[in-house]
Amino acid sequence: MDQGFEALYEAYFPRIYAFLLKLTEDRDLAEELTQETFYQAFVSFHRFRGESDVFTWLASIGKHTYYRHLRRSRHQTESLDAGALAEMFEVEATEHPAETVERRLQAEAARHALEELPQKYRDVFILRVYAEMSYAQIGQALQISENSARVVYYRAKKMLMEAMKDGNDV
Repeated sequence: MDQGFEALYEAYFPRIYAFLLKLTEDRDLAEELTQETFYQAFVSFHRFRGESDVFTWLASIGKHTYYRHLRRSRHQTESLDAGALAEMFEVEATEHPAETVERRLQAEAARHALEELPQKYRDVFILRVYAEMSYAQIGQALQISENSARVVYYRAKKMLMEAMKDGNDV
């Protein structure tokens, strides 16, 4: 099993890492979450029933690992003082600081809007956009029909666009 899992690790590490990097936009955090994802997969490999693609299973574990990280971070952030928060969000100087700030604000607003979506919409959107899964794979992962995955994705996209539009009007 160890050699089989090692082959699985080598085959899927780049895709899971890329998926988590898109979610986190932080190389170190994505690396850490990828390692945790494979650890969780190794520990629970005996429960993998083969009802979905291996990537779908690993991406699902990665998504849940990321959500756990967000919950822990949110809890820790609530107890930070203002100075520590300011240090966390420092923006590195670039040629066009205004553009950098604008992009960071838009990215933060998008991430916040995504976090505010109902769970099923958030899950489908993340799996479609960040994991680049097909609707059939999403359906398998979430145990819904392919058509339901398609409908939920388009509704989630519409909800996000509305939230972003409302946020930009402020």
